[in-house]
Formats: sequence, C-alpha cells, structure tokens
Amino acid sequence: MQGKGVIKFFAILLAVVCLYQLSFTWVAQKVESDAKAIAKGSTEKYTAYLDSMSTQPVYPLFKHTYGYVKQRELALGLDLKGGMNVTMQIQLDELVRKIANNNPDATFNQALANADKLQADAKTSQKDYIALFVSEYEKLSPDGKLAAIFSTKDNQDHLKFNASNSEVEAYLKDLANTAVKQSFTVLNTRINQFGVTQPNIQLEASSNRILIELPGVKEPDRVRKLLSGSAKLEFYQTFDNSEAYQTIMAVDNLLAAKNKTVKTDTSKTQAATTVAAKTDTAAKAGSLLSKVQKNAEKDTSAAALNAKSQLASLHPLLSVMSLNVFPNANGQQSLGQGPVVGYALLKDTAKVDKYLHSALAKSVVPRNMKFLWDVKPLKDAKQKAFALYAIKLSGAENGPVLFGEVINDARADVDQKGSPEVVMIMNSDGAQKWRTVTAEAAAATNKRAIAIVLDDNVYSAPNVQNEISGGVSSISGSFTQEDTKDLANVLKAGRLPAPAHIVSEEIVGPSLGQEAISAGITSSILGLVVVLIFMIAYYNRAGTVAVVAVIINIFFLMGVLTSLGAVLTVPGIAGIVLTLGIAVDANVLVYERVREELALGKSLKIAVADGFKHALPSILDSQISTFLTGLILFIFGSGPIQGFATTLMIGIVTSLFCSLLISRVIFEWMLDKNMDIKFSNPWSSHTFKNANFAFVKNRFKFYIFSTIFIVAGLISIATRGFTYGVDFEGGRNFIVKFPNKTVTTGQIHDAIDATLGRGTEVKTLGTDKISITTNYLIKENNTAADTKVRSTLVQALGTKAETKISDSDILGGAKVSATIADELKTSAVYTVLFAIFVISAYILIRFRKWQFSLGAMIATAHDALLVLSFFSLFNGFLPFSLDIDQAFIAAILTVIGYSINDTVVVFDRIREFLEHKNKDEKTEDVINKAINSTLSRTIITALTVIFVLIVLFLFGGDVIKGFSFALLIGVIFGTYSSICVATPVIVDFGKKDLK
Repeated sequence: MQGKGVIKFFAILLAVVCLYQLSFTWVAQKVESDAKAIAKGSTEKYTAYLDSMSTQPVYPLFKHTYGYVKQRELALGLDLKGGMNVTMQIQLDELVRKIANNNPDATFNQALANADKLQADAKTSQKDYIALFVSEYEKLSPDGKLAAIFSTKDNQDHLKFNASNSEVEAYLKDLANTAVKQSFTVLNTRINQFGVTQPNIQLEASSNRILIELPGVKEPDRVRKLLSGSAKLEFYQTFDNSEAYQTIMAVDNLLAAKNKTVKTDTSKTQAATTVAAKTDTAAKAGSLLSKVQKNAEKDTSAAALNAKSQLASLHPLLSVMSLNVFPNANGQQSLGQGPVVGYALLKDTAKVDKYLHSALAKSVVPRNMKFLWDVKPLKDAKQKAFALYAIKLSGAENGPVLFGEVINDARADVDQKGSPEVVMIMNSDGAQKWRTVTAEAAAATNKRAIAIVLDDNVYSAPNVQNEISGGVSSISGSFTQEDTKDLANVLKAGRLPAPAHIVSEEIVGPSLGQEAISAGITSSILGLVVVLIFMIAYYNRAGTVAVVAVIINIFFLMGVLTSLGAVLTVPGIAGIVLTLGIAVDANVLVYERVREELALGKSLKIAVADGFKHALPSILDSQISTFLTGLILFIFGSGPIQGFATTLMIGIVTSLFCSLLISRVIFEWMLDKNMDIKFSNPWSSHTFKNANFAFVKNRFKFYIFSTIFIVAGLISIATRGFTYGVDFEGGRNFIVKFPNKTVTTGQIHDAIDATLGRGTEVKTLGTDKISITTNYLIKENNTAADTKVRSTLVQALGTKAETKISDSDILGGAKVSATIADELKTSAVYTVLFAIFVISAYILIRFRKWQFSLGAMIATAHDALLVLSFFSLFNGFLPFSLDIDQAFIAAILTVIGYSINDTVVVFDRIREFLEHKNKDEKTEDVINKAINSTLSRTIITALTVIFVLIVLFLFGGDVIKGFSFALLIGVIFGTYSSICVATPVIVDFGKKDLK
C-alpha cells in the first residue's frame, strides 16, 4: 500500500484536532456543573456565576476563557437543549398601506382586509400575500386601476401612472421581497448581538415568516422585547477622532481619579497613548492593555496579574479599549483620522459602554456626542473586535440629520473600476437636506463621514468627498458583493416599514434535553456495543479492525461536527445512526470481497489487497450517491432536514477515510507482524455461501405484495389519514404548575395520553412547571373548544394522584400556529423528489443504462410509500405513538439514504456480473446470481443497523421511540426493495437492452 506514512500523519493530525475541538465541550460542561453546585437551584445565582466566569481563564492549558470555550462547544439544538422557539410574521399589509400613502379608497382598504383574512386561513396561508391582495381588489373593482393608488412622485421612476395591474403587482412583490429580506437582516443582527449560542434563524419566504430557535435562552421577556422592536434607520454626522480623543482621555482620567489608587498626571496620560502596543486590528490600534494581556497569556504569576490590575486602576477605560492610533514616519504614535475612536474585544464592549454612560462620563462628554459600535467585527482581527464611532447629534433634539424614510431606493452595483458599491436614491425632501449635509462634511478640513445607523449600530460610515446634489449617492469602500447587498437592504429599512410581529412562541425547558440526551447516549452506546460484538463474532479477528475503524469514525464525526459549529438535533442523531450503518457497510463490503478472494486460493496478503481493490467501486458509488442525497437535502431543505443532512455528509467523509484508509493501514501492520488474520468463525464461514434464492423468478410475487401493501396504505391515508404531531397540526399550549415538584414527563404522559392522544408534547419548564401542548380538538377553533380542552386536561391529570392539579394551577395558555407544518411538509416533499431525481441522473451516468436509474427511483419511492402506508395502517393499533412529526421526516430521509446506498451496491454487483456474462447465459440468471453473491453483505449490513435501532427503540425512551421505529421499518423495507423491487425493474424494462 502506497502512502501509509501520509495516512498515519493525517490520521494523527485529525485526531489531535478533534480532541482539541471536543475538549471545549468538556471544559464548558465542567464550568456549568460548578455553577449548578454553587447556585443550588437558583437561576439568578447560576447566571451570575457564568457571567462572572465569561472572561476568566478556565482552560489552563491554553488560557481560554469560559466565553471562548462556550462558543466552541458542541452545540445542541432546541429539541435537545431547550430554549425558545419563536415565529414572526412580516406585516405586509402595513407595507402596502405605506406605499399607497395610506390611501383612504374604500375598495383598496376592503381588498387589504380580505387579503388579511385569506392569509390567516390555513388553506390559503401559503399563497403570496400581494397576489391575494391584487386578486381581491380586482374582484371588488373589475375595472379598477391600481396604478392610480400606488403611482406617486417618489416612485415614478419605477411605476408609471398608466401601469397595468400586473405591473403594479410585480412592483409590489419586489418591494415586499426586499422588505422581508431587510426584516430578516435586522432580526439576524439583533439575535447575534443577543449572544445566543448557535441560534437558528430561517426565512420562510412563501409565507413571509421568520422562524427563530434560541437554544438555552432563559430570558423570554427580554427576547420578546428584542425581537418586537421596530427597525430605526438614521443618518448621523460624525466627529473626527482628533476631536473625540480628548473626551475619551477625560473620561479615563475621571474614572482613574475615582479609583483613588494613584494620582494620574499628564505624563501618565501621554504614556497611555505612546506606549501602546500594536494589535491585529484593521487600523492596528494601540492599547497599553494589549502588552499586559500578551504577557499575561504566558505569565500567570502574581506579578503579571498585579500589573494588569494596576493598569485597570490607572486607566480604567483604556484598559478595555484600544485607541485609534498608528506609528508615523518618526516612529511616534499619531491619531488616526475618521470617526473611529477606538476598538474593543466583544467581551469588553459592555464594560466600555458602562464607562461611557456613567454619571462621571456625562460631566465631560458633550451633549451632542454619543458613541456607537460597528455592527460587524473587524475582518482581520484574531478575536472578535469592534470599532467604536464618535457620532455627532444634530438639531435642538440632538438627533440624526436624516431619517430612513427619505430613501426611495438602494441597490448593490459596481463602479467604473468594477468594485462593489451601493447606489442610494433619496426623495426630493431628502435630496435637499442631503445636499446641505454633504456640503458641510466635504468642506471640513478633514473630509467628514456620514454614519448610516440602524438600531443604534453603525452599518457604514463613508467619507464625503464632494457635495451631493440630486439625491443620488454612491457609497464605496472595501466592500464584498454580500456587503453591498446587506447595506442596500439596510438602506431600504426606512422606506419599507414592514414590522415583524410574534405570532407564536414556545418555551422548552432544558431538562427535556437532558432526558433525551441521557436516553440517546445510553441506547446509542449500547447499540454500538451490540454491533461491534456482532462484527467480531461474525468476522473473527478482522471484525476487531472494523470495531476500531467504527469507533475512530464516530470520534472524528463528533470532532468535525464541533469544529464546524454544526448543531446536533434529534434528526442529527438519525444521521449518526445512518453513518454507523454506512461505516459498517464499507467494512462488510471489503471483508466479503476478501473472503471471495481467499476462496479462490489467493494468499492472505494478496486477498486483502484485491479485496480492497474490488470493493472500492461499490463503496464509492454507494457513498457518493448517498452524499449527493445529503447535499441536496442540505441546500434545499430547512430545519431538521438540514440537521440530518449535515451529519450525514460529514459522516460519509469520515467513514470513507476510516474504512478505506485507516482499516487498510491496520491490516498492513498486522500482515507485517505476521498475524493470523481470519475473516470468519467456523459458524459464519459458510453463511449465505452458494445461496441460490430465486429472486428474479419470484419477482411478480414481490410486485403483488408491495402493490397490495401500498394500495391498502393509500386507502388508509385517504380514509383514516395520519395522526399529526402538534408541530405539524398546531395545538393548544398550557403552562402548568404542579404542587408535587417531583412529577416527571413520563408520569404526565401516563395520565393524559389515553384522553388527549399520544401525540401530546410534554416539556419541563424549570423545577415545578410543565409545558403541555396538545392537538386535541384542534379542528375546533372557538372559545368553547378552548374551555373544553382546558377542562379535559385538568380531568385527565386528575386520574393520577401524583399529577392531580386544579384549574388555578394552569398559569397560562396559547395557540400554536399550524402553518409552519404545511411549509415544512411542502419543503420536505419537493426536496426529497429533487434528491431522487439527481441520484437517478448520477446512476445513469455511472451505469450507462436508464433501467438502473428507473430501478433506483422506483425503489426509493416504494420505500417512502411503504413507511407512510405502515404509519397509517397501524396507527392506533400499536402501544406507542405513530405520529407524523419532525422526527418522522428525519426517519423518512434516513430510509431514503439507506435505500439508495443499499441499492447502488446491489447494482454494482449486477453490472460486474453482466460484464462477464457468457453468451449462453440468460440475463435473468446472471442478475439472480449477482443478487445472491452479494446477499451476505446485504443481510449483514441490514442486521447491524437493525441491532442499533432495536436498542434505540427499547431503551431510547419515549422521545425517540416512534422515530426509531420508523427507522427500523424503513431499513427493513429498504433492504427488501433493493433485492425484490429495484432489481426486478431492471429485468423487466431491460430484457433486450441488457442483452
């Protein structure tokens, strides 16, 4: 084997990197464990302790702070960690009214009201709002002209007075899309600044909704306030650094004097600006603290800590921020030009704000001066550092010089040199004010900047070179194309006021995550142990190599997931289960090939080499096809679909590396040591050997079975339907306070499932509250139904002594929107269909026969239909939930991935046998031999995955019982279809062509 040294080097390097990445999770959990011990159940003490540790080194080896390691730990999704799930609706009706200047026309306002009702209706909620409005207007006024309402002086360049209704509709849709994207940008920025670890923010453009998941959030009121605030776009004049510098120094001196430690004088103040060390920021700003921090990283002695403490006492403000200075030609420190006065690390920005807004600071900071942070961190800083701008307030009210509503349009463009820029167009009123403001800025000795501020964050502060008349401005700088798109959206914030309102929210307690994680980890480890024992029992010493490869693969997978910042969810666990099957499958393929080579009388060394060589095409074809499936699911899917796809793709790459390279290196080492490597035990050496099952001959029996099952399932789906989970159908949520604080979610399920249904979601909130969401009577949308559901819940809980409550113990309730489910289902269906199409195209390219593509397509669709049919046919007859929920979608995706992987391996063996077919042999017989020759691999791979799923089903807990059962049924059907459906399709559609 060539390149063993290179493989060993990369394996060791990857292991070290993964160990380092995973260590962040261990360190963060240790700190949080300490916080729980100190807090003793107090949320305030717990939060206070973690806040106090955010800037403290908790990783002794590398001196990393808690805030640093927390940002890099393995992120858990909302379903595993708990937090807050919020759905926000973009109010396009307010946007339309604004564009029409609040036109009082009765027909116009009635059309808007009708469109609002239609969008609120679940049946029409997925339709485009603007299309609904135009349709309703034309119904009310068939001859009415929308241009008469919307064509104004401000938009005459885009919409003429004689424009048709379809042209007006196109214009409104364009503005609506921009407004939705702009709202998404604003919310995204706010949430990122909120400091939530791994937030998930998704834009559902079809319904103008933004789905937000905030794992770990314990301050819902603060989140509601943060998300519900209106976007505020403003333009401000700025101070030059030379003007603001004196203020910064004055604040620092006053704070130092207050400390009463050392009396500062002018020389020390000068030292604060001349002894500053270089940093890695874009402006290479200096700070006295940078030198102390740099030394402190290497020296944790009392002397070093004392030096840092003395600096903080002498220069409180300058100890947490760097001044905007640079070395001039004489080597002296000079002040940088422009509105930036300094820089600070993310962890220090709050302290800088505290100093600059203190009572002492107000005595020296001019009334027309305020300080705002840049919205984005510096691009070339090793740690997150932000620039601080000196903003000049104008007018009697000390406000901006212009507000955002003066913007008519803004677009991303390129200048004459091909560099990205933003073109901004103002209305007539704004153009006049803009001319005055820009003339004043351009006339200054140093060209002044105008700051573009949204939500008190500086998005851009371009210097004004000349007076700008006419209202058309060009904003350029060191922009990327994405930067110009974002800035253009920001500039439209004032012109397109489409506020986002919270329409539903769900709070999930963190103990749910602990229960799910504990059950998942226990069952997964047990399942893995069962699989590894089976591999050793079946493949003897060679099985131990597979065991080592699989364990290394899981270690690499978790390390890569952590390093990429991926979020692990329940669907992600599904991806890990499938990855385990794929990893074992690659080893099984190699081992079965080696056994064939040994049966031909080859030596062990040659048999191992040829086994890897001949198994390689099958492994690559199956893995590439499955990877393509994951890639498409990631690109076009959302939420749980993306979580599954991320884990699957990473798992495939790590599986290939471990199964093909690391396993090979281990075998080479064993051969060099003259170890006796056996690939079977006496009982397994002849398993499936010389198998001759008549799969092809009996194909019509398989057709009949599958057809009957699917038809029965479709009839059941049409008549009985499915039982949807609350995340698909919506429901009513109740927050219940239990007098008995020891009540568990399992006890609550035991009490209410018989009455409210097994699909009811039960999640813990803190130590004595439970969130119960049920879809009982969900189709009845009235007050009487609300009352009945509430009373039924109280009665059901009263059937058990440990869960008994009174009506007053229900602290609150809310309805959960059901439209999310429709969007998720639609997205999942189209994504899966597209994935099947792409995989079929890949198989056509690789196998050069359209029959193979058709077989794979039919087999994949067949598996999905069988699982759906099973869930409808047996719903209510089994002692556990068969609800259709987000976990079920992950299960379907896993089934598709497994089915494609299994089918391609069978196809590969069929292609190989057909290439060596004799003229006298019948095609059907050759294909049947090919199936039987790979039967051992097919069954062994299926068994290993089934073992894991059985353990998950038995020991994984109620949270994943239905999910693991869906996977179990799917893997069985997937194995069946690869042999009994996909292959017969090739035979029946390719009798002439295959000959």
